[in-house]
Amino acid sequence: MEKVLKLLLCLAGLCIPASATVAIVSLKPSSKSPQLLGTSITWTAIATDTSTGPLTFQFNVAPPGGTFTNGLAKDFNVGTQSGDTYTSQPFVWVPTKVEGAYQIQVVIKDFHSGDSASKTVQFQVTPLVTGKTPVAVKTANPLVALFSAPACAVGSTMRVSFQQTSQKTPATTTNWANCRANGTMTFEIAGMYPSTTYEMFAQTETGGKVTDGTTVNFTTGPLPTNIVFPSFTTIVPPGTKTDTALKVLLRDVTNVAGNPYLAVATDLSGDIIWYYASSTSPTHMVVTRPLLNGGMLSIQSGLAWNPASQSQQIVRQTDLAGNVVRETNTGAIQQQLLALGATGLGPCNVIPTPAPIGSSCLGSFHHDAIQSLPNGYTALLTDVEEIFPPGTQGDTSGLPVDVVGDAVVVLNQNWQAVWYFDAFQHDGGCPPSGPCQLDITRPALMGNTCGINQQGCPAIFLLGPNIAPSAKDWLHVNSLYYWPKDNFGGASGDIILSVRHQDWAVKIDYNNGSGTGDILWRMGEQGDFTFNNIYNDPWPWFSYQHDVGIEDHGTGVMSILDNGDVRVAAIGYPACLPTDCDSRGLALTIDETPGSMQVTPVLSADLGYYSTAEGSAQLLPGGTYFFIASAVVVLNYLNSYSLEILPTAGGMGTGTTVLNLLTQQGYRAWQMTSLYNPPTT
Repeated sequence: MEKVLKLLLCLAGLCIPASATVAIVSLKPSSKSPQLLGTSITWTAIATDTSTGPLTFQFNVAPPGGTFTNGLAKDFNVGTQSGDTYTSQPFVWVPTKVEGAYQIQVVIKDFHSGDSASKTVQFQVTPLVTGKTPVAVKTANPLVALFSAPACAVGSTMRVSFQQTSQKTPATTTNWANCRANGTMTFEIAGMYPSTTYEMFAQTETGGKVTDGTTVNFTTGPLPTNIVFPSFTTIVPPGTKTDTALKVLLRDVTNVAGNPYLAVATDLSGDIIWYYASSTSPTHMVVTRPLLNGGMLSIQSGLAWNPASQSQQIVRQTDLAGNVVRETNTGAIQQQLLALGATGLGPCNVIPTPAPIGSSCLGSFHHDAIQSLPNGYTALLTDVEEIFPPGTQGDTSGLPVDVVGDAVVVLNQNWQAVWYFDAFQHDGGCPPSGPCQLDITRPALMGNTCGINQQGCPAIFLLGPNIAPSAKDWLHVNSLYYWPKDNFGGASGDIILSVRHQDWAVKIDYNNGSGTGDILWRMGEQGDFTFNNIYNDPWPWFSYQHDVGIEDHGTGVMSILDNGDVRVAAIGYPACLPTDCDSRGLALTIDETPGSMQVTPVLSADLGYYSTAEGSAQLLPGGTYFFIASAVVVLNYLNSYSLEILPTAGGMGTGTTVLNLLTQQGYRAWQMTSLYNPPTT
């Protein structure tokens, strides 16, 4: 059998030399050890391969006194080739928390031959503080400082308080961190205005008593001139009814001339206090979620294993200074899914042209990544292409049809795939027994299609000769939400998907990693719920919605940005004026009781604008709502409106707007107390 397998591999052009080996030539840092905390160090590995390659490089970091468990920093990605020598992509490492002796490991693997090699070197990081006085130093982001304080006693906790020196506004604090047995305590300080002096000091809590440390001053730098920042116009300023305790607005801005992808945080008046612009992915970057204690998850473009496209091939976790904490890519995820036994989520570039009917592959990340699952697990959205027979979803070309679906991939703490959901494995419609699944014969409700390099679409790989000219954008899932417990109080641990092109929110059986991936219910027009239309709304259901989330973890209040595309198209313009053309902010209660299956509106608020796409929804702790109408056409430009509104009388109507900021198009936004305490939903 082994001989037959080797023969088949050779016929496929993948002959493996009997003595195929991977040998590491070098692993070198850009700066010699030791270096101070906060120093940027670029690592480069060089290796040779006697097989066909390509070689891929993985970098892992073990902290002082620790191991490589959960130490992944940059998962396997391709290097550049010269003959049989391969050089890794740069691995940029910026230690910002703990001084001491780190272990840096590179693992180099040829996935064709299975051969691999590894090398580990030690690198010493020295503290910023050498005496009893704390220090605050600059980072690569001029609005972010690195504050380091002398050691505190084990059993105590420490945080940092900071505020402007020129005016005694309420201070911002980081979250508490446990003191360590040895070594200083270092924090990233973010949420500061440009060119402004701040005073900051550590606070140590021991046995309920808080002690303030020595105050130091830090002056932020100006906003860089090589980045085009958005401008904000106040339409409704914050007032007495605005939730001013949530004083930070974090948002993606995707339509600023010359700098299309940027994340910024502002105060409630639109003054910038933080930003992130990826230096490694200028062509695409969207922040999907802010993280507790600071930092972001984002989807970015960049080189992965398939040279046909770099679009949205990378997922990164970054800290507040913009340093990459860890990253993975589509190629590494595809290999992990193959190892889990997935049959339709492998690489696209191994499928012949034209792609045979039944072939399927994972193309790119898109829309969402969350880190709210138990044990610090992360869930990612990816697109999947599959080739179906001619005539699928009403196609009239007479050729096989490329249909774009979606997958959910769950990663463990070390960002390795441990569970997946592939929509094409649950596309059988309504079976004789069990709940209804997705229906492959039901096309996108507005006939949406995708072409290669088409804006608003993922990377498309399987279109080409003898395939129908446009791919069917079947589902267009645009958000993930982890629901710890259902309305019966059970610890269901399932995942809610916003399926935009079907006008549905669906619940999939994740069951904290042991679920089947089956669709448990579909909410929306022609779904599994009835709508308790207490407001006699002629268009009660949402359509082409965004950001479906259940805000209070268990009572079933679901918030939704209802873009309303199907509603607007059905009524027609200008017949839908003045209000039916507008997008809505929705909040719904959910009754999952078998035999009932009913939703009831708590809020159905006219936002005053029609956002053709994108947007987000958030129930604030004080009972008000925050929505962003993201893609509003104004004089041929796309603008967005960040809106805080009060609950409406009777739940329906325009509501009272207590905050409205206008700026350029953005995808999502969050209102929160600080960059250290994002919403948990």
